This record gives sequence, structure tokens and C-alpha cells, in this order.
Amino acid sequence: MSQYLILIYEDEAGYATGDQQLFQEVMDAHNRFAGQVGELGGTLVGGNALQATNTATSVRGDVVTDGPFVETKEVLGGYYLIDAKDLDHALEIAKLCPARFGGVEVRPVQVFE
Repeated sequence: MSQYLILIYEDEAGYATGDQQLFQEVMDAHNRFAGQVGELGGTLVGGNALQATNTATSVRGDVVTDGPFVETKEVLGGYYLIDAKDLDHALEIAKLCPARFGGVEVRPVQVFE
């Protein structure tokens, strides 16, 4: 098994205007996803949601600025770390990852000998 990071990129505006029902639907989808990883033979190692980009601080060399460095419509909102057999297996799992207002990116975790 290898480790892969599923990065969740979404448009925060969808959540900014959402109501309690939306938040519950999203949480239910993420809870289902956690179970589906195991059903597909993978292992959910960890994951977290991130606070909104207005809480971010960027560091470039010795320059520290408030907020994200890049202005984009979709921002990193959270991630899952999974164990999967290979990239194809990780992609199969990632297709089930909820990202109502965007999509996900899958990247293998670098292994240093």
C-alpha cells in the first residue's frame, strides 16, 4: 500500500451562503466517504477540514502577509490521507470524495529512504 493525499478544492462562496441543511448534507457525504474508503479496500489514515481562507497567513521567504497568496475561485478546503494499492486505486477512492462546489486533486506522498 502507498499513501495518497486527496486535496479538496472548492469555491468557498457556496458554503458562505449555505444553510444548516447544506452543512448537514455535506457532513453526511463526508461520513459516507469515510466508510466507502474501507469498502473499496483502502484505509483512511487521516484528514481535516480547513478554516476559511480569510484565516490564512502566507509566508514567502521572510515576508508574512494575511490571507492566501493566490486569488483563485477554488481554494484548498481540506484533505484526506489514504492508503491505497496504487494510483488507480487512489483515483477510484477519490471519485467518491465529496466536493460539492469544486473537485479534488490526488497526489502520492513522497517517500524518503
